[in-house]
Amino acid sequence: MSFLTAFLVLPIVTIIVIPFLKVKEKGIVTFSAIVINAFISSLFAIKALSGQIFDFSLAGSFVTGPIRIQVDALSGWFILILNLVFVTGCFYGLFYMNAYKEQRNNLSLHWISFVLLHTSLVSLCGIQNGIVFLIVWEIMALSAFLVVIFEHEKTSTIKAGINYLIQSHVSILFLMIGFIWVAIKTGSFDFQSIATYTQSQGSATGIFLFFCFFIGFAIKAGFLPFHTWLPHAHPAAPTHISGIMSGVIIKIGIFGILRMLLLIKTDYTSVGYFILFISVVSGLYGVMLAIIQHNLKKLLAYHSIENIGIIGMGIGIGCIGLGSGNQIVATLGFAGALLHTLNHALFKSLLFYATGIVYQATHTLNIEHLGGLIKKMPQTAMLFLIAAIAICGIPPFNGFVSEFIIYNGLYQWMLNAGLVPLVAIIFSVFGLVLIGGLALFCFTKAFSVVFLGEPRSSFNHEISEAPFFQRLPLYVIAFFILIIGLFPKLFVNMLTQPVSLFTGKIESTFIPFQDGSLDAVQTIGWASAGFIALIAVLFAIRKIATRKQESTIAPTWGCGYVAPTPKIQYTASSYARSYSKLFSNILLIEKEEKTVTGIFPSKAEFKTHPYDRIEKWLIDKPIKLYKSFLNWFLFLNNGKLQISILYGIIFIISVICIPLFYNEIVLFIEFLKQL
Repeated sequence: MSFLTAFLVLPIVTIIVIPFLKVKEKGIVTFSAIVINAFISSLFAIKALSGQIFDFSLAGSFVTGPIRIQVDALSGWFILILNLVFVTGCFYGLFYMNAYKEQRNNLSLHWISFVLLHTSLVSLCGIQNGIVFLIVWEIMALSAFLVVIFEHEKTSTIKAGINYLIQSHVSILFLMIGFIWVAIKTGSFDFQSIATYTQSQGSATGIFLFFCFFIGFAIKAGFLPFHTWLPHAHPAAPTHISGIMSGVIIKIGIFGILRMLLLIKTDYTSVGYFILFISVVSGLYGVMLAIIQHNLKKLLAYHSIENIGIIGMGIGIGCIGLGSGNQIVATLGFAGALLHTLNHALFKSLLFYATGIVYQATHTLNIEHLGGLIKKMPQTAMLFLIAAIAICGIPPFNGFVSEFIIYNGLYQWMLNAGLVPLVAIIFSVFGLVLIGGLALFCFTKAFSVVFLGEPRSSFNHEISEAPFFQRLPLYVIAFFILIIGLFPKLFVNMLTQPVSLFTGKIESTFIPFQDGSLDAVQTIGWASAGFIALIAVLFAIRKIATRKQESTIAPTWGCGYVAPTPKIQYTASSYARSYSKLFSNILLIEKEEKTVTGIFPSKAEFKTHPYDRIEKWLIDKPIKLYKSFLNWFLFLNNGKLQISILYGIIFIISVICIPLFYNEIVLFIEFLKQL
């Protein structure tokens, strides 16, 4: 209890102190508070992963009832991921925010919101009371909104922030429906009442209740078609916030879905097929849109949707395993999903942090304006490359391990599958293969255009590496990415307790890996690492052997071009041109071009603006229709004070009269119906 008190009191003290500190001290105090709270919560998380469950109640109130706090293995796994990303992100942010040190008040609000965000996210992993969960969820949503709109002077940033805030509240609406529904039926907001209620009802009730919760959590996670806030919020936020949003904020949606699967007793097979389908589509759609983006952070944002799809595939496979009583499939599905949650948090935060260094060095995120940065920023380029290889699921890095486990789950499911399951398996395997291939295509484009070749734009300032300490958290994350790839058993064994919450048997967690599949993964990882090391040794030998030779620098043969320029390089758009034409019916790309004519043509232009077709139809079209509907009532707002006062008087009279004449109004309506 003393640790819990410290965990709650420390953020309050930090929030009170931050406005009175100097600019540099604000970030240092915030980082110190995050580290201390991360340490406290990680103690509970590590013990929970070893099988110890912390379950205690706070007094609460007559509205909430007793507030139960429970830290089990699932909570522990997500708390550790949260803390790792927040500590590295906050340390990175100390240096990233130096560019905004003149904005004293904005920095105060930013760091206060940052502390609130961390505290609320960790708290959500342990709260077992519906109404308190909603309150803390709201605090999390508002604090995330505040850190996103740090550069609020930009119109695009405000639009992105409001978009995120509105959709966050749509998420809260669905969660409220679920919690209030159970509370009405059981008289309790405690999470255990969800399990009690659904167990006493039929599977149809459980499925309907799960869908309410799923939509609420899926909006936060970024599943299709609830993803439209994500590609706007990520580019608008400061880069360390983008890394944290993609790394852990969207993962709280995954945590919510997994928590509800533990509580709601329903037809897991039907739920599994639903999650599997929406996950495959989310993964494919996310990576397809990522390829055509020009903004580097927006490209990474769409890859978050892709990886949420991969995590969802693991959850879907796990649910189908539970529904069919196949412990091996269930274990592989949930283990793959939980491990990929950690893996994505690592390589996606690393990608965002490297992108932030590029942005602060060049002041642009437009891929078409970059190029040749590996010569100026070699370490940042290599860190970006490590994360890019990891996100593509290539050994010896961590993405390969979790995707291999999910593939293994599909294979084990296929062994005893009937016709319908076999179709689902083929669909899933094809989707996962296509996701991996398209991700590789996307990141070869991103890395080559940004870091290789020659600069496509001239900058008025010197481009150089970020300070060592700003790059330090990137090295830490890269270390974990490599370690998971080389020692997968260590991290899979940590999933014994979380997975056993779903399968019900601790022993079953080890069954799927007794066939030596993890040994094979580890062997592949070490072989790949050895191959990379061999290449490094050969380059080192070459450098030593040629160190005394005089280097000759001469222009590369230009294939007949007498005046080669960076413009003859492949652009990001030209790199993906064939792909864009192939999927033109799915993708939405607006083009602006000036036709080249004549023997001596004038200046030509060609611009492309990718857009999300789902956002156009589900968000933009309804808003446009809503605005058109409201235009019919513009005559009511004529700007005259007397008319506005008259409206107020009419409203007051209506409020008074309607209750007085309620019965007469009902009889009149019945009379009209009879006519």
